[in-house]
Amino acid sequence: MLKPYMISGVFEAGCDEAGRGPLAGSVFAAAVILPNHFADERLNDSKQLTEKQRLALRPVIEERALAWSVAEVTAAEIDRLNILNASILAMQRALGRLSVRPAHILVDGNRWKPYVPEGEILAVPADIIVHGDATYMSIAAASILAKTYRDDYMMRLHNEYPHYGWDRNKGYPTPEHYAAIKQYGITPYHRKTFHLI
Repeated sequence: MLKPYMISGVFEAGCDEAGRGPLAGSVFAAAVILPNHFADERLNDSKQLTEKQRLALRPVIEERALAWSVAEVTAAEIDRLNILNASILAMQRALGRLSVRPAHILVDGNRWKPYVPEGEILAVPADIIVHGDATYMSIAAASILAKTYRDDYMMRLHNEYPHYGWDRNKGYPTPEHYAAIKQYGITPYHRKTFHLI
């Protein structure tokens, strides 16, 4: 059973990312502030849901959240920053796009950098939770948005570069993807600092 919040009575944003492991494409992140009374028994870590379940939950989250946003960090930025820093940057970009400023942040993972909103001096208090997407509703909601928006993006890239099977592997390192790299070379969307061969 997912927990509704860590601190009640404040705007608490859950953050998660999607796409740390792929060889190609941006890393996406989402930030979601849910109302304290939010409840949906279908809500879960996006990795535990089917694509159909994720797509059914996305409009529910978008309609019922107090605020939500999605952001990306490109493959070129990943190559420059490394994937850990890029993932944190994507989550902080998502936080910066929220229409409601959070008073507390819940982050899925085990690493974080202080997030100082534009125009502010102090960082927003944050708690980092391993398996947070399976613990808190707001992080689970963020995981669903990040995953579905990244999947949509990879489908668009697949239409541009159909040889790599991105409609199926979403840029992850599969035998099919490696074989296509060997045959066709890399694209501008490949992460050149990753092991592509």
